Amino acid sequence: MNIPKGYRFAAARAAFKYEGKLDLGAIVSDTPAVAAGVFTTNKFQAAPVLQCKEMLADGRKISAIMGNSGQANACTGEEGRANCRETLNLAARALGVPADEILPASTGVIGAQFNMAKWEAVMPSLAESLGDDPELTAKAIMTTDTVHKLAEASFELKGGEVRLIGMCKGAGMISPNMATMLSFIACDADVSAEAWQTMLSDCVNLTINRVTVDGDMSTNDCVLALSNGRSGVAIESEDDYILLRKHLLSVLEELAYKIVMDAEGGTKVAFIEVSGAKTDADAELVARAVGNSPLVKTALFGSDPNWGRIICAAGYSGANFRAEDLVLKIGGVLVFRNGTPEPGDMDDLLAPIMAKRDIVIHLDVGDGPGSTMLLASDLTKEYISINADYRS
Repeated sequence: MNIPKGYRFAAARAAFKYEGKLDLGAIVSDTPAVAAGVFTTNKFQAAPVLQCKEMLADGRKISAIMGNSGQANACTGEEGRANCRETLNLAARALGVPADEILPASTGVIGAQFNMAKWEAVMPSLAESLGDDPELTAKAIMTTDTVHKLAEASFELKGGEVRLIGMCKGAGMISPNMATMLSFIACDADVSAEAWQTMLSDCVNLTINRVTVDGDMSTNDCVLALSNGRSGVAIESEDDYILLRKHLLSVLEELAYKIVMDAEGGTKVAFIEVSGAKTDADAELVARAVGNSPLVKTALFGSDPNWGRIICAAGYSGANFRAEDLVLKIGGVLVFRNGTPEPGDMDDLLAPIMAKRDIVIHLDVGDGPGSTMLLASDLTKEYISINADYRS
């Protein structure tokens, strides 16, 4: 794996929720990095989200990201904010970086206060684990994920090679709008803070914000990105900017797909494409109505070509389109147009398509310029079991 220059990774076992599990991780930059962040729009924003937004507002450089699983520190009031700040003080002493240069992120059950004794006890182990293995950090932020999620990219400019690495967790409570979803990006390009933030916001909107597992947006969602300039490669021209953005987008696209692929109990990934809408917002309404429909999602799980559920969801989405204009294709097979199903045995035609893991559902709703694409999981019996038992 091509690790960006100037970063070290750490992970330790604090037993925040489960014994023996890696549940505290950190990414440390050898030199302070420009930082960017995109956050949940949930009204109940967790203490680490509020802390990060406050820290990034003044444009300061950042030396580390620290993420934990098992304790969300959400809906915990002023005590939760104070505990969050104290974890940064503890980490600063252990990692050797200023407390006001560490971005925190947390995931877990909402409502519980941090066990501060466990935070204090784990810090020496976190510091001792610092090394060059990002997989350990990626594992430390997992909750109901079945696999850790990493993606990387690199490209050459005249000044040398630029490298990016991204990690995320997310399997349930996923429908980001910036699930439970945390994502961290490390890059070694020399880029301005303004350009880095713009780039991250744009790329997140095209990737992480276009996935749904269950329609639930977490209190803790965040994407945090550092770029420390240690490659010595400056991003200066328009072409440089476009190239960096392209590779950041590719990292986030891969992470977004891995989130949906690892959805709690998930067995299918639906690529819901909408075109011909009057606006992008209308296209988004159609895609999310289809992707969040329990009936569509259970049909996906059962490999059932029940296309009527897709039409129904599009019809109640609230998007502005004429019913007679809608054209539906599943896996490239024309299913519905002009207000009526296409002739032929659709069950037979669609059976091999519905049996696949990745299924493309395309809805054309007119001749407008609006379009979007959403990744959605199916809804399985295991999803219900996981979430019924998660607190135990």
